[in-house]
Amino acid sequence: MADRAWERPAAGGSVLGQWPDIAGAVAPQLPHHVAAVAFHPETGQLDLRPDSPAYATQLRLITARIVATANRTVGTDAVRTVRVLPPGAAPASRSASEAPAATPDASQAPVKTREMGSAGFHQALAAHQAMVPPSRVDPSIAEAVERQTAAMRALSRRAFPQPEAATDGAPTPIEQARSERRRQADASHAAAVRRARAERAARAAGTSAAVPQPTLLGRTA
Repeated sequence: MADRAWERPAAGGSVLGQWPDIAGAVAPQLPHHVAAVAFHPETGQLDLRPDSPAYATQLRLITARIVATANRTVGTDAVRTVRVLPPGAAPASRSASEAPAATPDASQAPVKTREMGSAGFHQALAAHQAMVPPSRVDPSIAEAVERQTAAMRALSRRAFPQPEAATDGAPTPIEQARSERRRQADASHAAAVRRARAERAARAAGTSAAVPQPTLLGRTA
């Protein structure tokens, strides 16, 4: 092997080229959801891109297994670390000579949503939503406002009294006063008519007969 080392493929190309076999040895479904994007021989870093956040989490949990399986499959200890890239569609695998240095791609970073939060985040969110915000209204201020409102209503009732409602068809006090004034007016008119007739009759008879005086009516309140 030492004499024919020139026939051995580069470590980077071997890792990327054999990634389906490496991934299948780790987990049967892994080759269909994770792609090897780049390998850096100088640092021994293997860049993997999953197609979903769930597989990204799984890759972080089995990093040591991936490193051991890759080195065992390739036959070298070239792979030392694994970097999990943001989930997304993985480009076609390229060899180490063709792959540029991996740089963070902000445009491919996944949008973080509430559903992607950890279990601790959801627990904290539920506890926050369950809390009832304390009331900011001072009880003494609320009582003072209530007393002021009641006083204003009492003043309004005294300034603008409402007529008492009639019960069982009985006239209200206002209607009774109006009826009393009409009755007194009718009585005064009738007395004046009687007096005028008596005066005319006395003048016609040429006598000074006593003219009946009208009955004085009492005043109403």
